[in-house]
Amino acid sequence: GVDVQVLSTVPVMFNYSAKPEDTLDLARFLNDDIAAVCRKHPKRFVGLGTLPMQAPELAIKELRRCVQELGLVGIEIGSHINDWALSDENLFPIFEECERLGACIFVHPWDMYGIGKDKYWLPWLVQMPAETSHAICSLIFGGVLRRLPKLKFAFAHGGGSFCATLGRIEWGWVVRPDLCAVDNDVNPKEYLGQFWLDSLVHDPKMLHHITETVGENRIILGSDYPFPLGEHHPGKLIESMKDMSDELKLKLLWHNGLEFIGKQHKEFERDDDELAESAAATAGTAAAAAAAAEKKKEQS
Repeated sequence: GVDVQVLSTVPVMFNYSAKPEDTLDLARFLNDDIAAVCRKHPKRFVGLGTLPMQAPELAIKELRRCVQELGLVGIEIGSHINDWALSDENLFPIFEECERLGACIFVHPWDMYGIGKDKYWLPWLVQMPAETSHAICSLIFGGVLRRLPKLKFAFAHGGGSFCATLGRIEWGWVVRPDLCAVDNDVNPKEYLGQFWLDSLVHDPKMLHHITETVGENRIILGSDYPFPLGEHHPGKLIESMKDMSDELKLKLLWHNGLEFIGKQHKEFERDDDELAESAAATAGTAAAAAAAAEKKKEQS
């Protein structure tokens, strides 16, 4: 089972297109709620906040409240902010403050091209991975990772299509520096190991590939709960990898995530009473689910 879960809002609640004051109001509500859950169960949950990113001054104020008052470890942001790529200078002060505060940033793709227009769920299957790669490349080519080397970024869904197209990305930097290297003349591959990717790739070969690409210390367990494209048994792919050592599996399942959120294992150790309470709650949840299923069966 899952011992500790990092909580964040669903991307549809980013609300970046709304009036900044309205987005701030919603963000404060969501952040307060996540913080309350974490305070109630400090050894089970860790929280990431959400910000009105379209209004950097408001975002920085809420960021400080998230970290300094609510005890959240960082923020979750979208792969772009309306018309701003993550390389946009309007966003840099927010990232700079995150580095100063020691707050991590989890980037989740959203607002993909083709939503409502394309068939076969393609925005989620094709454009969403491209959105994540776009976010990573924006931060690299825009020089954000160069200017803020201590800032901790993690990207959802194994970094989307980034690792699979890294050769093409690097070759574009080589052959068209007039387009790709205008803000940063450092080879994109030099930044491998500076950011984290989650493990949600649904394929053993791809899990090996992203681990080899960014390093075995830079893959963290991702669930994408509660969405259908998530891993319905979090960690199942990692646990099923017969050619991965137990030490490496432990890194992917636990240790790397701790480093990303800036926590220590001892902060989540529970005594016997706490473990018994957790087991009882889990059993109660399972019993309730079984009863609901039985009732549904009877009604059908």
